Amino acid sequence: MSQSPHSPRPDPMAREVDRLLAGLANFGAQPGRDDRPRERTPTPVPRRSDPRVARPTVPATRRDLIALWARVLLGIVLGGMMTQWPYLHRCGLPLVEYLGAGAMVMVAGVWIAVASWRLRHAPSHIIALVLLLWGIALAAAQVLPRIGYAAQRWSWHC
Repeated sequence: MSQSPHSPRPDPMAREVDRLLAGLANFGAQPGRDDRPRERTPTPVPRRSDPRVARPTVPATRRDLIALWARVLLGIVLGGMMTQWPYLHRCGLPLVEYLGAGAMVMVAGVWIAVASWRLRHAPSHIIALVLLLWGIALAAAQVLPRIGYAAQRWSWHC
């Protein structure tokens, strides 16, 4: 049972705790040193160089924007033409070719996204991300039924 704080007898555990705390206070002290706390001056932290690429100070030139929009146009044409793929791509090598073309749509999306990010051009960056999503959707439409995710089961081989 705990004793009331107004008890005339000192608690033996309190004495032990005080003794241990006093021992901890002197634990790090070295003989012959003054134990008074000193004022510490903060040490300056050296600045590290920023590993990120700095934002360009010069705005994008007309040539840069034309090249960027040419990439966007090529990516959109490639993504749009994938819906009109002229060959059967149900299985085998034609399927691999179709998936390779779908991967090129994704690569074009990433390529345009990187270029538009460097030029800080938001409209082309949004189009690039949509193009990347379209490439993922094209590939998923062929891969998911073959790995058993869809209700119908398709085959990889003819």
